[in-house]
Amino acid sequence: MATAHGTSPEGPPAAGAPLITRLDYWYGQIEEKLNLIAALSIFVLMVVGMVQILGRTLFDFPIYGYIDWIESFAILYAILGISYCQRQGSHIRMEILLVQLRGRGLWLLEMLGILLALIVIGALVYSTWENFERAWRIGDSSMDIKLPLWPSKLVVPVALAVLWLRLLLQLAGYLRLVANPRQPPLAVPVPHSVAEAARLEIEEIERLAAAERHRTGG
Repeated sequence: MATAHGTSPEGPPAAGAPLITRLDYWYGQIEEKLNLIAALSIFVLMVVGMVQILGRTLFDFPIYGYIDWIESFAILYAILGISYCQRQGSHIRMEILLVQLRGRGLWLLEMLGILLALIVIGALVYSTWENFERAWRIGDSSMDIKLPLWPSKLVVPVALAVLWLRLLLQLAGYLRLVANPRQPPLAVPVPHSVAEAARLEIEEIERLAAAERHRTGG
């Protein structure tokens, strides 16, 4: 098993930056907002869980329909960050073969993987959208408090559509590298061995520590 790291710019790209870099950055802003919503939903559900425990234990007054609410909102943290994860290369990948490759062969295999993912995610977008439409049409609701289920079911095709567009952008990045492997990788995660990943993390920690020392005058 190996890891991958994203190549997205940390700040706004310069005016003369390649189009794919600019698209990567601005689309990344959308993904970061969705990832923030996912993170906030975890915090909110933790607070609600604490209120539920205290209310039920101390005052015998649980939150009405607690299970239904939790089941509906869990989809936010379960899937909204999926495109951000793909952008950063943070998903778990089995790369026994890929880390041994370099140049056009590596980028070609990565491109084929993205093509397969586009087909699978495209089919999932279609099927989950149909699932949302069915819930909307029949008025599907939860078992306990009859909470409408269509909002949570709508989140799934939306998040997957965002992921599909990210994969399309990465496909363009890999096509660019297959055409000319000497170009720097843009808008694609770059696979690293465990040793390389550890070295990059150490360098990042040292960079952040140096920046903090500079900020505090130490």
